[in-house]
Amino acid sequence: MEQSKKWIWQHPKWPSFSWYVEPLAPLLRSCTQAQGQLLGMIGASGPDANVERELDALLQNVITSSAIEGEQLNVESVRSSLAKRLGLASDERMTARSEGLAELMLDATQQYDAPLTSERLMHWHRLLFPEPSALTAYPIQVGTLRGPEPMQVVSGRIDRPVVHFEAPAREGLEQKLDDFFYWFNSSRADPTLDPLIRAGIAHFWFVTLHPFDDGNGRLTRAITDLAMAQGEHQAIRFYAMSASILARRQDYYRILEATQRGGLNITEWLVWFLQTLLHTFEQAIQRIDRDLAKARFWQAHRDDGLSPEQTKVLNRLLNGNLLPEMPEAGFAAGISAAQYQGVAKVSKATATRHLADLLEKDCLLKLPGGGRSTRYQINWPD
Repeated sequence: MEQSKKWIWQHPKWPSFSWYVEPLAPLLRSCTQAQGQLLGMIGASGPDANVERELDALLQNVITSSAIEGEQLNVESVRSSLAKRLGLASDERMTARSEGLAELMLDATQQYDAPLTSERLMHWHRLLFPEPSALTAYPIQVGTLRGPEPMQVVSGRIDRPVVHFEAPAREGLEQKLDDFFYWFNSSRADPTLDPLIRAGIAHFWFVTLHPFDDGNGRLTRAITDLAMAQGEHQAIRFYAMSASILARRQDYYRILEATQRGGLNITEWLVWFLQTLLHTFEQAIQRIDRDLAKARFWQAHRDDGLSPEQTKVLNRLLNGNLLPEMPEAGFAAGISAAQYQGVAKVSKATATRHLADLLEKDCLLKLPGGGRSTRYQINWPD
């Protein structure tokens, strides 16, 4: 295939995207139904619980969006920065990195009525890289568009590279971005464009422009969050699409590459996007169900006379794994006696005694296995 026709942005009618309605219609119905169920559950919950849920969703979004790019953030630092901005108690562990990421996330969601402009995008890019020399292995241009060198996504050996994608040339990039901004800001008022389809188009269009040296993926997902907030007409977020993308990371790159090499019909990309969004909504609904089950658990055991150490461990287990795609963040597979000892900061003998007491009070169940491999999990009330 000749270079002039290799990438989607080289099509003479770029960016006049099209798609088939038939394969998208059932997905749109499912997404809209799940989205409505989620928002209804939130509306029926108390404000205090909702603030905590919002914090968890925002934290999950920030952490997993960076994890998609291979960056592992300090969870507690990011949580502190987000909590401070939500008016919650914070342990002041913030860093310049966590502060920038928290500000970007909340600007993209809470300021959803503000237009997306070049100035706003450049500000977001500066928030991503408050200390660029410490965050990248090479110098990048922060708060400004990339240089004249070709922008390629490459893998393989140095002598036999595989080019998965090449972004539009630097020349004319400002106009391409202006076209995107105009569409993004004006399409909110288009009654013929479903808000979820609009979010999927925005995601694909911006990541294909790839306007910066680094940070394009994270900014793409921030723009997607902005589009979703605009479609729902509310700033509060209770789900994290980045977590679902992380769980499907290889498929994500595969569908992007296939679509960026194709024609202007982006149906397959939109199918993938809506499937991933539906999974995101379903995960959020399950999370709220878990919160309700947690409330029932403590109601059932309010008179059990548990020690502070036992309560601390039970809360860790009840919270489950905040980031299911990052197992190290929690105890999704239960907790061992040694882990109990570490979390509760008690002796081995005390940990054994505490666990026996929790089993007797029906707070925990012993999972299959024996000896040092024995693990314990919450005994959820009916």
